[in-house]
Amino acid sequence: MNKKNMDLNKVEVWDGNTANAQAWRQASVDVVAAYPITPSTGTVEGYASFHANGYVDGEIVMVESEHAAMSGCIGAGAAGARVATATASQGLALMSEVLYQASGMRIPAVLCLVNRALAAPLNVNGDHSDMYMVRDSGCIQLDSCNPQEAYDMTLSAFRIGEHLDVRLPVISNQDGFMTSHTAQNVFPMSDKEAYDFVGEYKSVNSLLNFDNPVTHGVQTEEDWHMEHKAKQHDAMMNSPKVILDVFADLEKRTGRKYNLVEKYKCDDADVIMVALGTTYETAQVAIERLRKEGLKVGVMMPRLFRPFPLDIIADELQNAKAIVCMDRAAPGGTTGALFNEVSGALINTPARPLVSDIIYGLGGRDMTVNILCDIFRNADAEAKAGKLNGCIQRWVGPRGPEMKYYKVQG
Repeated sequence: MNKKNMDLNKVEVWDGNTANAQAWRQASVDVVAAYPITPSTGTVEGYASFHANGYVDGEIVMVESEHAAMSGCIGAGAAGARVATATASQGLALMSEVLYQASGMRIPAVLCLVNRALAAPLNVNGDHSDMYMVRDSGCIQLDSCNPQEAYDMTLSAFRIGEHLDVRLPVISNQDGFMTSHTAQNVFPMSDKEAYDFVGEYKSVNSLLNFDNPVTHGVQTEEDWHMEHKAKQHDAMMNSPKVILDVFADLEKRTGRKYNLVEKYKCDDADVIMVALGTTYETAQVAIERLRKEGLKVGVMMPRLFRPFPLDIIADELQNAKAIVCMDRAAPGGTTGALFNEVSGALINTPARPLVSDIIYGLGGRDMTVNILCDIFRNADAEAKAGKLNGCIQRWVGPRGPEMKYYKVQG
């Protein structure tokens, strides 16, 4: 953070849910349609409190399900409103059908997704199962490590999704409990500064514009469906240009710099860990310890999970000897999603690093600095040996016999 832009008199102590709610308030959301679910409940409760106390002019609609929550956002968005909602886990599973409707109808709803494990068994703690589940829904996905980033990403989400070259839903992710319920210093913009940053909502194809009647949710079949999806995909794939412009303006206003891919001590690293959410910050502590031992290790985080920044990831990993992909979700009979994305980024490049997949932290299981150090040391040993230690995928953390899968061939 640029200290010249940091006013200590403006510091607040917020958790990630409060950061979301404040961002909604400052963006002057017109309609929040929601069905609260742990651990995202605090986001909706916070905004509802602002509404009940007369601090916002927008409407809050409590619906009967998460499916209805996104449906309400679609209806209000189609009518020309700035809309937002929040959910997690099973709520997102119920909402997922309607997410595809929102993206296909080009409704720039903002979804604050507080990442949580999917049942069964039932678990209310954080992992990335829900983030992964909707990765192909046509929604832009941003990721945060802490409440400050959650605030900045949620504010940015409105401006990104509403840009006339994008017009897509944007998901602002944060780790359940580890970010959503952890209070830290946050340096918010003033209400005027934040609203000026987000900008006034520009309605497109409003159902309430009776001088220019439109239809939403039409049926296309084989004659126009592919053309529609191609335009939607094109908007998604070109959105990084808009996102970088938004991040640049945010830096100019606050001194806080964000990139499509964040990295820490990767430039000379032999071993690079790729991780999402709070693990990115924990890994930095482990790296400081291991650098003192002489190990050249670094960590990288895709700030932008969708569209996946394949080209940047590929460029940044060209000189690594070993890459460890940290997947905080049960992979369901294959390698993890992050492993697959990173491997796909490297497949047509000259680089041939060792790429391994770590499954960890499911249902809120702790990932400590000591465990991360062990993962780094193991990868460093593999890099020095020039081969993986038998298997591609390893589960770290569960009690019982060691779990390794996908035997290395050759």
